Amino acid sequence: MHGSWGIMAEFSTADQLLATARRVREAGYRHAEAYSPFAIEGLAEALGFERDRVPLATFLGGLSGAVLGFGLQWYSAVIDFPLNIGGRPLDSWPMFVPVTFELAVLGAALSAAVAMLWSNGLPRLRHPVFDAPDFDLASRNRFFLCLRSDEPGFDREAALRLLEASRPLRCIEVPR
Repeated sequence: MHGSWGIMAEFSTADQLLATARRVREAGYRHAEAYSPFAIEGLAEALGFERDRVPLATFLGGLSGAVLGFGLQWYSAVIDFPLNIGGRPLDSWPMFVPVTFELAVLGAALSAAVAMLWSNGLPRLRHPVFDAPDFDLASRNRFFLCLRSDEPGFDREAALRLLEASRPLRCIEVPR
């Protein structure tokens, strides 16, 4: 399929979309995409999404921020500019806690945002489904499921039959 990005089915209910997503996954499609105006419980699992790495990136970002914050304070207080104030130790860790905590939170938040954007493939200014007829309804009251033509072993006719078996409102060929 040279000029086609995929085949998309339009549904009027979330239940139809969820049932079709399960059927498509059972049929062996691994790169189906669903579009809905709101979150649908169980849709991610029906499409085969697995755990992502955002929590791990968040933890590592927080840990890095904490280590960097503590290390920077320790270096400046002990090595670079030591001040003996009232006979207190130079490496008094309790005074390093607030900045260490704040940099841990900052590092975690920044790495979570970057990991989320990266895993979602954002920012994406143009996507082929934007050119599909009436796709703007996906943000209002319609539900769409798209089978991509770059799927290994994709057969246009078989995909069309599979989607039409779910009795969608219509099936649309998405231009590339």
